Amino acid sequence: MRKGEFDNEMTPTPRERKSKSAAEALQSLMRLCARGERSTGDAMRLMRTWGVPEGERQAVVDRLVAQRFIDNSRYAELYVREKSRLSGWGARKIAMLLRTKGVEKEVIAEALATIDCDEQSDRLAEKLRRKMRTTKAQSDYEMRGKLLRYALGLGYDYDDASMALDKIMAER
Repeated sequence: MRKGEFDNEMTPTPRERKSKSAAEALQSLMRLCARGERSTGDAMRLMRTWGVPEGERQAVVDRLVAQRFIDNSRYAELYVREKSRLSGWGARKIAMLLRTKGVEKEVIAEALATIDCDEQSDRLAEKLRRKMRTTKAQSDYEMRGKLLRYALGLGYDYDDASMALDKIMAER
């Protein structure tokens, strides 16, 4: 057998994606939205991967919004509640990710207003205490820097993170 003789038979062909029509996409999105919350950005992204013609995507989203399958304010409220309480994220990180999902700034601001500041600062302090136990540092200055970067990565404001760190470092 010579090299390259059976290349056509041995090379697997990539699975071709069948593009969906607008009606098929609408039905699929209705099923998905009935199972869990989706944003308009999620719907647009899915339709793009399904190959729905660009001109028809907005009409499908408008119909889903009109029938209340998609509601960005409801989605934002649930997202903020989940990410702030369960994941312990700060407002900056949550807002940034909601913007990437196509949620409007006004809706994001309303959803972020539901966060309890005292509860969030307690949650940040607890996360920092846990992180402090596993972080190795040569000095308090180095430890503070590492924990501050961690808190900022979670999406908390510098002032909030600094206040929580002052409180934790004083407990030490």
